[in-house]
Order: sequence, then structure tokens, then C-alpha cells
Amino acid sequence: MTLPSLADRVWCRLRLDRLAGGRQAGYVIRQDMLAHPDTVRSFRWIRWLLVAETVVGLAAIVIAIVLTHVGQTVPWAVWFRATVVLLITLTLYVFAWRAQLGYYWAYQRLRLFSRVFPIVTLIIAAIPGLYPFWMVVEQILFSVLMVGIGDVLTSDHMRSTFPKPVRRPAP
Repeated sequence: MTLPSLADRVWCRLRLDRLAGGRQAGYVIRQDMLAHPDTVRSFRWIRWLLVAETVVGLAAIVIAIVLTHVGQTVPWAVWFRATVVLLITLTLYVFAWRAQLGYYWAYQRLRLFSRVFPIVTLIIAAIPGLYPFWMVVEQILFSVLMVGIGDVLTSDHMRSTFPKPVRRPAP
């Protein structure tokens, strides 16, 4: 048994799709659309962008550790932000994993977060004196990568691959 299939079995046994996806938890797109070369290529790009997000997040923590080690005071906001970026990125990995398996809810969450997080991040980065310059640069890089993920997710192909579920009339 491979690690992805084991992870999927554990995830399903815990019914986490139902918890995370709500009413749309069971809606999965057609298998032929998942196997389409453009879909495969899109998810490959998303994975690479998430890896870059992880590198940016880890770099922020390493910089903060080095600065603390050499005696500089690193504000609490920097530690908080660096930790939150890594946690957000881990969440996005989960959404990308479930979306790649065809779950509409995960595609929608990933798409939503790729739109919201860059805006929030840039607004926070614009607050004067909250973060040192290097952290502002980190936030801009994070936002650019998130916009890249959003761009891939909102391509014509991906929007047609993940059509909105049709609502069933109430009985």
C-alpha cells in the first residue's frame, strides 16, 4: 500500500471530507477530467508553487532564528506571522491533495484562499513598522505565489474541470 492511498483511507475513515466539505463533501468530478493532461499539468504547477511557499515560510523562520542568535530582537509579530504562513501552507497542501483527487469542495477552498490570503497579507504588510523590511519582502513573495496558485485554479480549463454542483430540489 502506498503512502497516498494509506493517507486517503485514514482521511476517509475519519470522515474529514464531510467535515471540511459540508454538503458538497461527496461531489467528485469525472475521472476523465482528472486525467486530462491540462489538469495534471495544473496540479503539478500548484504543487511547485506550494513547495515555493514552504521554502519562503521556512526561510522566514530561519532568518528570525539567525537574527535572534546574533542578538537582534525579533518582534513577536514576526514569529507569529512566520508560523501562520507555514500552517496556512500545510492547509493548502491538504486542499490541493483532495482537489487533485477530484473533490470539488477542496478545489473551491483552494481557490478561495488563493484569492483572500494575498489581499490580507499585503494589507498587513502595508502597516508601517509592524514588520522589518525582510518580513515585508517575505509577505510580498507569499502573495505573489498565492496569486500564481489562484491564476492556475481560475484558468478556463480548471473552471470547466470543476463545474459547480447542481443543486437538487428539496423533496
